[in-house]
Amino acid sequence: MNEPLRQVVHLLFGLGIAGFILLFDRDLTLSTLVLTLFAGFILSDAVSRGYTIPVVSAIIANLERRDAAPGRGALFFALGALFCLVFFEKAIVFDGLVVLSLLDSVTTLAGTRFGRTRIYNHKSLEGTLAGATVTAAALCLLVPPVAALATAAAAAVAELVSPVDDNLVIPVVACLALTVLL
Repeated sequence: MNEPLRQVVHLLFGLGIAGFILLFDRDLTLSTLVLTLFAGFILSDAVSRGYTIPVVSAIIANLERRDAAPGRGALFFALGALFCLVFFEKAIVFDGLVVLSLLDSVTTLAGTRFGRTRIYNHKSLEGTLAGATVTAAALCLLVPPVAALATAAAAAVAELVSPVDDNLVIPVVACLALTVLL
C-alpha cells in the first residue's frame, strides 16, 4: 500500500463528494450516495470473496490498508456524507466534508512524515496540529474565522480519540460544530 497516494486519493475523493453535494440537487445527491454505497458494498463483498474485478481490484490492492475490508474507507466516507446530508443543511455538509477531506489526509501525511510525539492511539501531536492548522486555514475561506478554528479543533480532537472509523465521526462533529457556531 502506498500511504501518500492513498491520502491524496482520499483528499480528492472527499473534495469531489463535497463539490457534488454543493453543485447538485439534494435528492439527486442522496440517490447517488445510496447507489454508490450499494454498488460499493457489492464490489467490496465480491473482492473479499476472491473475485478479481477490473480496475476495482487494482485500486484496492494499491490503496487499501492490509487489515481493512476492501474499500472500507471509501464506503465509510460515503456513509458519513450520506448521514450528514440527511441531518444537516447542504452548505454545512459541504463544509463538513471539506473538513473531513483535509483534516484526515493532512493529519496522516504530516504524522507519517514528521510525527515524533505520540499522544494517543498511535497518532502524533505533529500530525494532529498540522491537520487542524491546514483545515482551519481552508475553512476560513468558507466560514468566519472563529467558527473555522473551533470546528477544526473539534474535528481534530474527534479524529484523535474516535474509537470508530474517523470517516464516520469527523463529518458529523464538523457539521454539529458548524450548525451551532453559524
